[in-house]
Amino acid sequence: MAGLAMGGGLGSLLLPGRAGAEELGPVNAPRRVAQAREVRIEAANQQARRPLPRHLANGDEQRHPGFIANFTKGLPHDSRGHVEPGAYAALLQALRTGRPDDFERIPLGGARKLANPQAALAFDLIGPDSHHVTLPPAPAFASAESAGEMVELYWMALARDIPFAEYDTHPLTRAAAEDISSLSDFRGPREADGTVTSRTLFRGTTPGDLNGPYVSQFLLWDVPHGAQLLRQQNRVPVAADDYMTVFGEWLAIQNGHAPGKNVFDATRRYLRNLRDLGEFVHVDFSFQAYLNAQLILQGLRAPFNPTHPYLSSRTQQGVVTFGNEYIAPLVAAAANRAQKAVYFQKWAVHRRLRPEEYAGRVHRVRTGAADYPVHSEVLNNQAVDRVFSRFGSHLLPMAFPEGSPIHPSYGAAHSAAAGACVTILKAFYDASYVLPTPVVADSEGLALVPYSGPPLTVGGELDKLAYNCSIGRNGAGVHYRSEAIESMILGETVALEMLRDERLTFNESFRGFTLTRFDGTTVTL
Repeated sequence: MAGLAMGGGLGSLLLPGRAGAEELGPVNAPRRVAQAREVRIEAANQQARRPLPRHLANGDEQRHPGFIANFTKGLPHDSRGHVEPGAYAALLQALRTGRPDDFERIPLGGARKLANPQAALAFDLIGPDSHHVTLPPAPAFASAESAGEMVELYWMALARDIPFAEYDTHPLTRAAAEDISSLSDFRGPREADGTVTSRTLFRGTTPGDLNGPYVSQFLLWDVPHGAQLLRQQNRVPVAADDYMTVFGEWLAIQNGHAPGKNVFDATRRYLRNLRDLGEFVHVDFSFQAYLNAQLILQGLRAPFNPTHPYLSSRTQQGVVTFGNEYIAPLVAAAANRAQKAVYFQKWAVHRRLRPEEYAGRVHRVRTGAADYPVHSEVLNNQAVDRVFSRFGSHLLPMAFPEGSPIHPSYGAAHSAAAGACVTILKAFYDASYVLPTPVVADSEGLALVPYSGPPLTVGGELDKLAYNCSIGRNGAGVHYRSEAIESMILGETVALEMLRDERLTFNESFRGFTLTRFDGTTVTL
């Protein structure tokens, strides 16, 4: 549909008694074919001119014997939770050769299959190749940064059922903020005086993340789907529905055995705590939240980005004015391409162990069964003590019965999709537009009540949406903070390059897409 704006669209029609199709419109048919080819070649050349990045892992795979600091879930393990070396070698062999038959030869520990390792080798026809973007090395297993990330995850598991509306007053979230403040290398948001408070606890780092309610308006408002209206009340698990807190269960899940099932609340609720948010990103599809956001913005008649050319045009034939039909497919495409890029990082570069695997190392050290190089700031932390008091182990309580997916932790696919999809939306909509009548869920998640506070803008709430959908995975125990932040940036990069290619297809005179990145800088493509 967007292509009709490029001129020559009527040239595809043959009218009785009129000139041939090749004579209609500003471009004849053979020339149009040549121009279409030239656009595609220029897009490919544009991506090929980008400098090739270096893909650097953190060295843990070579540093620690037995692959104790790497992802091994789904492969066979011994009684200690150590991967069978031959199985890990087979995984590395398949990733080196790229041969499908070698992937079929990787031994599995149970019925569950490895998730998407060959996605690391897939190609794309728009935007950058998955090997053309990268992530920095993941925090090292024995580092204070990894310890800080794990401490935050233990606190998130403990606070899973506390309503966001009660973070200011609840003694557990207040204790979490005080404890996390004391960590030597915690990289989440802090107040100006360097402390973590209930205002910054478990939040992202952009101004939008820290402004107003914890949950983005785009996860709360009704969503107009044409003649239908979607009310964002969610099926959520009951309180304290936690898993993998017994070592035998933990080991079975590492071996890929079939998990149990969540126990669900009979009442659907608005997102009010980490458990609810975790379940949303447990069963969503990759671009769901951002498609909903686009439909909400369309329903609000939110203004478009003022840099777009159609705003000063006499016609409404510009691609932007097609609204849902043009923007929504770009959002979906961005999610797909960002996930290809992040799966390359997961399988081919980093192979970082999941938080549940890290917690297995913590448990064995704390029980005297092993001597892994786990940092003292997590070994001696009160959150781990509280988990032991509640569950009788030092394992990380998981919100999902199966724990994490069976693919490596770094980067995060949800976060890459979030960064890409939100970037597309920021390119098309006026980020400064103030959203009307904002709301917040009450403590029971049964009603939306008016929010009173600083204005909430499209750009700020989109940034918050991206982090909500990333931190929801952390709140369930399946990812670390660094993965959320870095993978959002990777997704943002993928989307920016997609938009750079997309610009080549327009008929309008167009200076380029202008938007604000997650780091606060402005870019024009």
